[in-house]
Amino acid sequence: MNWIFEPWPWYIGGPMIAFVLMALLFVGKSFGMSSNLRTICAICGAGKSTSFFNYDWKSQRWNLIVVLGAVVGGWLGSHLLSNTTAVTISEKTITKLQGLGIQSAGNSYLPEELFAMEALQNPLVLLSLALGGFLVGFGARYAGGCTSGHAISGLSNLQLVSLYAVIGFFVGGLLMNHFLLPYFL
Repeated sequence: MNWIFEPWPWYIGGPMIAFVLMALLFVGKSFGMSSNLRTICAICGAGKSTSFFNYDWKSQRWNLIVVLGAVVGGWLGSHLLSNTTAVTISEKTITKLQGLGIQSAGNSYLPEELFAMEALQNPLVLLSLALGGFLVGFGARYAGGCTSGHAISGLSNLQLVSLYAVIGFFVGGLLMNHFLLPYFL
């Protein structure tokens, strides 16, 4: 029973993801999380002011189950199927993060210096969250989907545009992590 509380290896998780993608492909659907925001906005009536949200959102209700599953699955995984709150990362990474002022690196799942409620009192944190959220949302719409949609669903369907998008996501993430993030911390 101890195996439940340990991270599952790639040869278990990978086929599970492939099974879900094959099932979605079989019923003519594609996987992605950013399209759910559009559906939620349409449900809330955003279609009255913007034509982008004026569509038959009821045909996308199935996709909202994916969001519910991600939230419930994340909660179950972190509260019931985990025996620790820390993520195993290398000592070199811990040292580098501590040098950037993140003293909780390696001791908690999320760095408390960035994700604690007290951090939200800092105007710079609020500004960076708002700007980052806008850029991620804009980028996902501009790219025609988010990282999960392109990297998991698009690449498995051999879509060349998804390969370009994933390369762009990784380059952007590397640039942010190595060049911009140290200035924010």
